[in-house]
Amino acid sequence: MCGAALAAGRLEDGSRVLFRSSGGTMAERAVTRRAWCSPLPDAVDDALAAAVQNPGVSAWNALEWRAKLRPGESVLVLDATGVAGQLAVQLARHLGAGRVVAAGRNPRVLAGLPALGADAVVRLDQPDDALRGALREAAGGADYDVVLDYLWGHPTEVLISTLGSADMELRFSRTRLVQIGVMAAPVLSLSAEVLRSSGLEIVGSGTGNAPPAEVLARQLGRVLDLLADGGLRLEVSRVPLTRVRDVWDLDQRGRRTVLVP
Repeated sequence: MCGAALAAGRLEDGSRVLFRSSGGTMAERAVTRRAWCSPLPDAVDDALAAAVQNPGVSAWNALEWRAKLRPGESVLVLDATGVAGQLAVQLARHLGAGRVVAAGRNPRVLAGLPALGADAVVRLDQPDDALRGALREAAGGADYDVVLDYLWGHPTEVLISTLGSADMELRFSRTRLVQIGVMAAPVLSLSAEVLRSSGLEIVGSGTGNAPPAEVLARQLGRVLDLLADGGLRLEVSRVPLTRVRDVWDLDQRGRRTVLVP
């Protein structure tokens, strides 16, 4: 079961592993290194393992390593209707978030997010003023503690505009925004006033600030354990490798496409 560089498969000795390959994995056989292989639990299906590896570890890393989520804190997931966002909602709940808000555009996926752990859902495809009000209401009267942002661009600008205060009262709050993806746009306009009048802190989560290899291995192990125990859910579309051209640019609509050799 494979993607561009990550896959589930068997080594020559027959053991099942998740692995990566610098030469890509979209083939019946791929070259890898032992150090790039992780044991795959018997209870985890190959396709689910291949689908969860990248977005699952990315979400766990953003919550635990970059945001340093503490039990009871509130979490907003921007683009919670994508596969990574759906996993982020579930992992935020698993890691002890007190309130989880899921924001996205796909109405079908949004409707199912409360069953995955979301306390509230917000439609992003509404006028800016209405979206500001919906985000504030979903937060429960306070700023979010943690924001996982898979969008950037205008939706993030709208969120940021809900932070801060024009009065001169001294207050202390922190909103740790973790920038992960750019599904909406690669840039945004950021007001200096917001940075001075709110507790907004922005960090990125990616290859340039990854934790040590042993931490990533632990995170992957925890994600796989949750998948094996039924603690994580995701939709997977299994597609024969021969049909890769047909699905390469297809809108996944909340599902993860996995190529089957």
